[in-house]
Amino acid sequence: MNMVLEVSGLTKQYDGFRAVDGLTFSLAEHTATALIGPNGSGKTTTLSMLAGLLRQSSGSIRFSGTGKDPRSAIGFLPQYPNFFPWMTATEYMELAAGLSGMGGRDVRSECEKTLGFVGLGDAGKKRIGGFSGGMKQRLGLAQAIIHRPALLLLDEPVSALDPAGRREVMEMLKELGESTTILYSTHILNDAEEMTDQLLFLRGGKLIEKGPLREVREKHGGSGYRVLFSGQEAAERFADAVPWAASADGSAVMISGETVTMEELLRFASEHPAGITDIGRTAVRLEEIFMKVVGKP
Repeated sequence: MNMVLEVSGLTKQYDGFRAVDGLTFSLAEHTATALIGPNGSGKTTTLSMLAGLLRQSSGSIRFSGTGKDPRSAIGFLPQYPNFFPWMTATEYMELAAGLSGMGGRDVRSECEKTLGFVGLGDAGKKRIGGFSGGMKQRLGLAQAIIHRPALLLLDEPVSALDPAGRREVMEMLKELGESTTILYSTHILNDAEEMTDQLLFLRGGKLIEKGPLREVREKHGGSGYRVLFSGQEAAERFADAVPWAASADGSAVMISGETVTMEELLRFASEHPAGITDIGRTAVRLEEIFMKVVGKP
């Protein structure tokens, strides 16, 4: 698998304080990676260095396999994007396109197409000063992707959106991920759980855990099983009877996957079938992993 970005020993120091401390990781082509950590863990500083907005104190950042001019290889959406309120959305997009190295007669049509993609197709002629926070967030995403970058860096890309807007933008990012490598920071862990190939956990500027979601789950709690019952009483009787670690939660019984296999559970259930309506697998939630790995934010 081709690597688009390779980071080694990346460090940012301010007057003796290390905001980012020796990060080493790589991003494979056409993957989505979530950068997770509490406030002050170094997420924004890391993304700013990767985007070229901050110079690292030490360490290396190597882009490879992009096949593009360096200024057009990266798209960046900061957590709090700034805009010129007197500009229309189309004018702003044309400015962003020019700064990214785009030119030619097709620039305006590309700007309009990108605005349509992010849900601002009817707002091209409107001045940005009248935009809501959610519209500005969408415009920020549009300027980051107008030049079709090989690497897209997003700092809290859905922080200003309501649940419906978050869902729409996450669907857009999934579509973009088919042709672009994405690194994004987020504190909305459900989003990271839904769209990520790799997790990077930061705490105190250090990378304390990384890996695919499946591997991280296995390491920090693995999977388990959920047995559903027709009523709470049947669930409690079953929980008392099973020889493995189990807990009743209403009409469901949760069983750790560390102590039993599905085959063993099904065999036991066939011997104690009273009230059982369904048996399935569960996985430890990313929020639980977050609390284990980085502690309370």
